[in-house]
Amino acid sequence: MIEIPDELAATQSRFNGAAGRAFVAALPDLAARLLERWGLRPDGPSMYGMCALVLPVVREADGRPAALKLQAVDEETAGEPVALRAWSAAGAGAVELLDHDPESGALLLERLDERRPLSGESDVREAVKALGSVLARLVAVPAPEGLPTLGGVAERMLAEVPERVGLLADAADRRLLADCAAAVREVAGEPGDRLLHWDLHYDNILAGRADAGRAGEWIALDPKPLAGDPGFELFPALDNLFDADEVVWRFDALTEALGLDRERARAWTLGRVLQNGLWGAEEGEVRLAPDHAEIARRLLRR
Repeated sequence: MIEIPDELAATQSRFNGAAGRAFVAALPDLAARLLERWGLRPDGPSMYGMCALVLPVVREADGRPAALKLQAVDEETAGEPVALRAWSAAGAGAVELLDHDPESGALLLERLDERRPLSGESDVREAVKALGSVLARLVAVPAPEGLPTLGGVAERMLAEVPERVGLLADAADRRLLADCAAAVREVAGEPGDRLLHWDLHYDNILAGRADAGRAGEWIALDPKPLAGDPGFELFPALDNLFDADEVVWRFDALTEALGLDRERARAWTLGRVLQNGLWGAEEGEVRLAPDHAEIARRLLRR
């Protein structure tokens, strides 16, 4: 039997209701079936995130450490195996996909060093530079066909603005979100075609393992793949480990690392503030998240 963390069960129930509870209930049988099919044995306590349970395992055939990721598949995660294969073929610095079960969406991944997330680095500016280096390699890869597109995301966001911005209680928040929408309109006609991670923050980059020949590497995992402009990738690195006084420095460091046009990148980063604000309004929030609002103000030079 595998242990299902109470936090994962609570998160799935809160955000996905009956479907989330059914996903959690099915995890023990799914894990047992895949352990047998892929010849795996458990190798340590389980780990979890918002939507996935990860089991450290060892492949019995060759003794290779791996990680079995069991996740609820949705529009954001369905393209994960496609993206990981594309990045692996290009040597782009993402976690290696060893196997995939299309029916359940389960992934068998190379094992990284979960004790060393990039968020644990003592010098945050060095962590930003490392993230920029990883991100530059990822977005150099063209997006495969069939992934969700930033053009579609932008179109949906802009269609929602008139109704949802008005749900915010504070006039300054409404003006800020309207300005974010105006910035997105300026670039929406050229949404880009790069393979985006969409969620590259410092906890989604782990150190490689020496026994896999990847000592000294920082490796990306847990993408929410999207085809679009790399400027849409910068927001998580500004918001995670948030420091208001470092927003502009981080933004400049990342645009330089990726070779981006600063104004286009600014518009797409404001698009992430818009996206999160619209999501919050849909969920009943009446104020923008303070960190998100501050990022927008700093990039708008207010």
